[in-house]
Amino acid sequence: MAVRTQVQGGLARIGQHSDVLIVVAVILIVVMMVLPLPPVLLDLLLALNISLSLLILLLTMNIQGPLQFAIFPSLLLITTLFRLALNVSSTRLILLRGYAGELILAFGNYVVGGNYVVGFIVFLILVVIQFIVITKGAERVAEVAARFTLDAMPGKQMSIDADLNAGLIDENEARRRRADIEREADFYGAMDGASKFVKGDAIAGIVITIINILGGFAVGVGQLGLPLSEALRRYTLLTVGDGLVTQIPALLIATATGIIITRAASESNMGHDLSRQMLSEPKALLIAAGVLLLFSVVPGLPTLPFIVLAALFAGMGYLSGQRIKEEKASVERQAAEKEAEEAKKPESVTNLLKLDPIELEIGYSLIPLVDANQGGDLLDRITMIRRQIALELGMVVPPIRIRDNMQLAPSAYVIKIKGIEAGRGELMPGHYLAMDPGTVTQRIPGLETREPAFGLPALWIEESRREEAELAGYTVVDSPSIIATHLTEVIRSNAPELLGRQDVKKLLDELKEEHSALVEEVVPDLLTVGEVQRVLQNLLREGVPIRDLVTILETLSDAARLTKDPLLLTERVREALARQISKLHTGDHGYIPVVTLDPALEQEIADALQHTERGLTVALAPERVEAFYDSLAKSLERAAAAGHQAVLLCSPVIRPAVRRLTARVLPRLSVISYNEVAPDAEVQSVGMVRLDSHEG
Repeated sequence: MAVRTQVQGGLARIGQHSDVLIVVAVILIVVMMVLPLPPVLLDLLLALNISLSLLILLLTMNIQGPLQFAIFPSLLLITTLFRLALNVSSTRLILLRGYAGELILAFGNYVVGGNYVVGFIVFLILVVIQFIVITKGAERVAEVAARFTLDAMPGKQMSIDADLNAGLIDENEARRRRADIEREADFYGAMDGASKFVKGDAIAGIVITIINILGGFAVGVGQLGLPLSEALRRYTLLTVGDGLVTQIPALLIATATGIIITRAASESNMGHDLSRQMLSEPKALLIAAGVLLLFSVVPGLPTLPFIVLAALFAGMGYLSGQRIKEEKASVERQAAEKEAEEAKKPESVTNLLKLDPIELEIGYSLIPLVDANQGGDLLDRITMIRRQIALELGMVVPPIRIRDNMQLAPSAYVIKIKGIEAGRGELMPGHYLAMDPGTVTQRIPGLETREPAFGLPALWIEESRREEAELAGYTVVDSPSIIATHLTEVIRSNAPELLGRQDVKKLLDELKEEHSALVEEVVPDLLTVGEVQRVLQNLLREGVPIRDLVTILETLSDAARLTKDPLLLTERVREALARQISKLHTGDHGYIPVVTLDPALEQEIADALQHTERGLTVALAPERVEAFYDSLAKSLERAAAAGHQAVLLCSPVIRPAVRRLTARVLPRLSVISYNEVAPDAEVQSVGMVRLDSHEG
């Protein structure tokens, strides 16, 4: 017990001075390239290199998300530098002494049987695997992941700003969320560049090996007077051993790089996900077993290996099928019991036909969060959410029905929009959710999970550890706050669907008390309630508040005399709301950062406009559309890298069509026209979208 305490104390002291130790380690790595090392120390460092590479590979396979290993890009640079320093040190010993330690000698003599030709071929195969297969794929995945992450940043930032303005979150929470978004973007951007280290390391391995062979041949023949065959055998064998010792850790690191950038967010580690998903289709396993069994009877092929594998696959398929049948039978049994209970209550059938706009179903363990007698304040929070949405978007959120659902897990909840599930989560009553904003100084024990609204990594901690977690730098929230945040995000994303005709009728009736002449002029003389509803839904779909209903109806009154097309009416209303839209997109610097379209591209889109029964479409060739998406993504990526949450600015004639194009790949990107910029608003261009044929 005393020894354990001393070890823990030593580790704690090392952790306190880890920053100094890392700096010293990097300096020593650079010094290794200049000063000679004794063979014994080189053996130790080579073994350390292999151990660290294996540790990094195991860590990448046991994390749930890339941000749990956010230091990986910097660690990749340090390990690459360490490996190259070892190459330099081993080269010096090989050329000076003809001996570079027992580890390199063992790899040269025993691993490849003392045959330097075989060893050199094995070394080349390892380099080809690393360079062409793993490194090339990892580099491409890192590039695409960095681009998509930067494309999503503007929408995420807008969501955070909207929550902050609505009072749903405080400044600290907003700062934490922004930091998480920045960390994600920084990680994938860093991985895009760090993948080049792996590529350069593979190239350097080949070059160093060739240099070592030529240098050893020159030293052995020219300086030591060795016979040609002896010099070639000795120095080539040592060089191949050196190459294998350093190339194996390089291959492990390259594999870890590919795993971490292809690893999507999950609820468990890679091993658990792999086994669960690979065994999810019993038919595939049984078919594979049948094919292997056929291979076993093919003349000339070994029988035993294929029979063993066929039996193994068949067994896994059978067990997987039994498990799926048991799960399905359990679900059907619960459904039958529920139907039997409902059949005993004929008076409740009518209530089941009613469809609530918003429902919150909770498990029985979460009932205290709703019951005010037990200290629950979730109802008060929902009231605040409805008020803030009304102030921000100008729409009245329908009443939110809360009901307990015995079919759910005790601590689970489900949010439904018109009877369809729009979000779900699971809480731990009596616990708090702790999230790392990037400032955590000391990790605390807890159950790893995901924040349900945004999918961020978090920990469930006991109530007694709340103060400890806050002092350590965690952002700690309680269960009602988690449900309220998730519910708010679902309402925002489904606002157009929640605005029904009856809701529009209520808004018009309330407005009629003060502006009766305006309302009567528009409805029903010029437009129906349904046509007004479609215009308001179009505005909400692009995040434009409808609170200034007077300006909206005045614009509709003038425009409806010329057209009844909801799309054209929406454009006229947006132009009338130019001051509000400009204010919405004005950044912290006091201007609107915009990405514009090349005039030739605008003309090309305008020429491709077509009015069909499905509305306005753009008849561009698929390759032109893909080129447009690629150029737009690059422009937004550069703007985001410069700290701008840019919007797309284009001509009023093509704005609806451009919005329809971008909504497919960038649904949160705001598209505004020149007429929607207020006269007193300042605009600054941070990029321009051009296609290849338009670039000079």
